[in-house]
Amino acid sequence: MPLSAFLTVSGVLFAIGALGVLVRKNPLIMFMSIELMLNAVNLSFMAFAHFLDSAQGWIFVFLTLTVAAAEVVVGLAIIVSIFRSRTNIDVDELNSLKG
Repeated sequence: MPLSAFLTVSGVLFAIGALGVLVRKNPLIMFMSIELMLNAVNLSFMAFAHFLDSAQGWIFVFLTLTVAAAEVVVGLAIIVSIFRSRTNIDVDELNSLKG
């Protein structure tokens, strides 16, 4: 498969993720969209690493996956703590994180 096929799929996935972040108001959907965007970037890194015969792209993918995992853990902890204090977790209505 040519490199352009991988980059096209990566671009489409990134656009879907960006649209999900901009349109949706549910924070769980927004986190899933951010993860989709990170995976799209990882796909392009892996494609470039494969076609350039370089291991640097693979190393950067593993680094990105660990950062994404940490981001999900912290984000879900914040969402759970907000949901415990409120019954609605709409992003537009969350203008402050008062204790």
